[in-house]
Amino acid sequence: QVQLVESGGGLVQPGGSLRLSCVASGFTFSSYGMRWYRQAPGKERELVAAISGAGGITNYADSVKGRFTISRDNAKNTVYLQMNSLKPEDTAVYYCYAAYYSGRWGQGTQVTVSS
Repeated sequence: QVQLVESGGGLVQPGGSLRLSCVASGFTFSSYGMRWYRQAPGKERELVAAISGAGGITNYADSVKGRFTISRDNAKNTVYLQMNSLKPEDTAVYYCYAAYYSGRWGQGTQVTVSS
């Protein structure tokens, strides 16, 4: 059974940093691309960052380029999202997604950027 468990969310002041983690199980992690999405209240879910199975290819939404970094540790079945220079508009629930067959979602972790 595929499981994705996110952690690392919380409340942070503008300009601060957080690192999200997503631990995967139930599939061959290194064979599949992984993504982070986010959904703010009243808005559609949007793609934040993506990484290939081996980790050599990454993509970012324009709104987070230069501030967020996606990475993965295939030995630990974990994908990360390092978020720096956080802004209030980054406030959202962040979801981990595995590009495994029709796709699998984690339960989400809340990130709130506020003074």
